Amino acid sequence: MIKKLFAALALMLFMSPAWAHMCPSLMGEIDEALADEAVVAELDEGQLEKVRELRQQGEQYHNDGEHDQSVETLNDAKGILGI
Repeated sequence: MIKKLFAALALMLFMSPAWAHMCPSLMGEIDEALADEAVVAELDEGQLEKVRELRQQGEQYHNDGEHDQSVETLNDAKGILGI
């Protein structure tokens, strides 16, 4: 039982850096989509503002070390963008 607990703890420790490295990639995908006039043309002003807000929140979560929240927030932005 202790071995399983230790294995789970070790896995969690290794997962956190993986999420941390995923955040900048997601931010880059969002930035690239926002630079694409065809993608932006598909959104209304409210959606565009929401994407920008989520992008900023995702970066702040990343900077604060809250990578799970960052990934979730950035994926929400990607969902609005349709990417």
